[in-house]
Amino acid sequence: MYQDLLLATDGSEGARRATEHAIELTRQLEATLHVMSVAEEGPHSTEQRDELRADAEGEAREAVEEAARRAEDAGLETTTRVRHGVPQEEVVDVAKTNPIDAVVVGTVGRSGLDKILLGSVAEEIVRNSPVPVVTVREQE
Repeated sequence: MYQDLLLATDGSEGARRATEHAIELTRQLEATLHVMSVAEEGPHSTEQRDELRADAEGEAREAVEEAARRAEDAGLETTTRVRHGVPQEEVVDVAKTNPIDAVVVGTVGRSGLDKILLGSVAEEIVRNSPVPVVTVREQE
């Protein structure tokens, strides 16, 4: 039933926890793990990066490589991809246009005004994904 899992990562602490969860789930299901990250483009992308970390492509590639390395160390078959755009839209697009059975994504549990203004990437993925989504909350 679940042969192809999509892990969406940005390299954050929440994403690292989601990576560990995705690795264990993939191992138990004997599935393939597809790791993706998004070089963020859009109206809020510069607000979420400081000037010292202005290389969105490099950050996305590093996040994908780190997660894939951890999965491969666990003996899993992986594929990787970096897309450009709005993260939640790109993740949903990959889930819609590829044979993906479930998505695994981390969440920081944002609330209040911050969530209203920026929305939640994980929430948008859950709302719009054509397949089940496993959200892994960042440890508090």
